[in-house]
Amino acid sequence: MNPIALAQKLQALAQSGLTFSQDKFDIERYQQLRALAAQLMAEHFSATPDQLEASFSQQQGYATPKVDSRGLILRDGKLLMVREAEDGGWSLPGGWVDVGDAPRQAAEREVREETGLEVRATRLLGVWDRNQHGHPPHPFHIYKLIFLCEEQGGELAISHESLDIGFFAPDNLPPLSLTRIVPLQIETSLRIALEGGEPWCD
Repeated sequence: MNPIALAQKLQALAQSGLTFSQDKFDIERYQQLRALAAQLMAEHFSATPDQLEASFSQQQGYATPKVDSRGLILRDGKLLMVREAEDGGWSLPGGWVDVGDAPRQAAEREVREETGLEVRATRLLGVWDRNQHGHPPHPFHIYKLIFLCEEQGGELAISHESLDIGFFAPDNLPPLSLTRIVPLQIETSLRIALEGGEPWCD
């Protein structure tokens, strides 16, 4: 297990333990475990252990992976991409699944918010474990869902989260926001969208 995955696992164990433990000594042990997870994680981030532990302490309840839902939209053989304000890299439109959202609804909402287009998510192209595909480290474990989406209306418009937006040929993509998407995810999702076959599943 790599150090990031180990730190994520320790944080999750601490979070779940603090949720259910009644014994004050067990609570202290889980707090120490959370602090160790933050120290281990800090070796791979610009954040300090105290900053990471503060972030961890805001997570409550039984720990589960977070879910990111993205839409793949094709127009005349080109992919719709958004340039992320956070890092200047490009990604398929998408973001966190909100509580109350169905996964496909989350993808449709994120596409609308980030691009101005109304779309319908028609097919799940893949479920990706972010830890397994070369993304930069992240404090929390994340599953990424990628849906094929069909345009239904609307007009392209840049959101407050994006610096730019456009359609790109698959063999001439701009620099990617690797924290959100990696080349393998785009290549595999595009192949499944065009050629059929089973969705990717880690």
